Amino acid sequence: MDTPLARELADLSSRRRALKTVEVHFSGDTRIFTVSNQKGGVGKTTTAVNLASALADLGGKVLVIDLDPQGNASTALGVAHSADTKSIYDVLINDLPFAEIVQDSPESENLRCAPSTIHLAGAEIELVSQVAREFRLRRALEEYLRDNPVDFVIIDCPPSLGLLTINAFTAASEVLIPIQCEYYALEGLSQLLGSIQMIQKHLNPELHLSTILLTMYDARTRLAQQVADEVRTHFPQQVLNAVIPRSVRVSEAPSFGQTVISYDGTSAGAVAYREAAVEIAQRNESAAQNKGA
Repeated sequence: MDTPLARELADLSSRRRALKTVEVHFSGDTRIFTVSNQKGGVGKTTTAVNLASALADLGGKVLVIDLDPQGNASTALGVAHSADTKSIYDVLINDLPFAEIVQDSPESENLRCAPSTIHLAGAEIELVSQVAREFRLRRALEEYLRDNPVDFVIIDCPPSLGLLTINAFTAASEVLIPIQCEYYALEGLSQLLGSIQMIQKHLNPELHLSTILLTMYDARTRLAQQVADEVRTHFPQQVLNAVIPRSVRVSEAPSFGQTVISYDGTSAGAVAYREAAVEIAQRNESAAQNKGA
C-alpha cells in the first residue's frame, strides 16, 4: 500500500540492503576524533558509542575514551567503571600508562574502551596544579598508540569547556559535533567554534572541525528540516548526509549495556549510525587516496 508508513519501511529496507554491499578499506593511519558540544542532551555520548560500534563492525579498530565523569559511554559499551576500576582519571592525574586501563568491549573484538569513573568529577580541579596540564591526555595516548595502533580514537567529552575538554581538543586532530535538530541547535555553536580556534592557535594547530552529524531528526516537523537546511548552508563540507532520527531503540540500548548497533542492528537508528560510520570511513579512504596521489 502507498502510505507514509509503507514508504518509510520500503526506504529502510532499501538502506539495509545497500549497507550489506558496502566495502570499506582503512589506511592504517589513526584518526582521533573528539565528540564535543557544550549543549547537553544533543546525543553526544550516544553518537560517540554508536559510531564507534558501527566503525568496529565495518572492520576498523576503535578505541573509545570516556572523558565524561558520568561514565555513560563506559556503560553503553559494557565495560566496568566502578569507583575502584582503573580509569582515565588515573592516567591524567597519576600518570598510569594507558595500557593498564583499556578494556575490551563485549560489543566487538575491534572495540576497546578507556573507562571513566566518578573520580573524574574532581579531575578539573586537580589538573590545575599538574605540569603540562593541557597535554596530559595527548602524551599518554601517543605512548599507547605506538604499541597499540588503531584506526579510530573517539573521545567522548563532558558538556563543558573545562580542562577535560581542552585535553581532548589537544589530543585530537578532528572535532565531531552532534547537532540536535531543534530550535536552540545553533546557540552556543559560535562559542564552541571560537574555543576550537583558540586551541588551534595556542595548543594544537592540527585540530579542525571535520564532521557535523544531525541528530534527533523528526521528519514530521518543518522545524527539523529548517534546522538541517540552515546547518548545511553554513557547513556544507562538514555535515554528513546521514541523519540520525529520533528512535526509541537508540534510547533503550544503554539500559542493556549495549549500543543500538548490537541491541537492534536493523532499527532505523542503527541503520542511520551505520550510514554515518560508512561516510566517515569513506572520507578517510578518499583522503588517503588523495595523499597518495
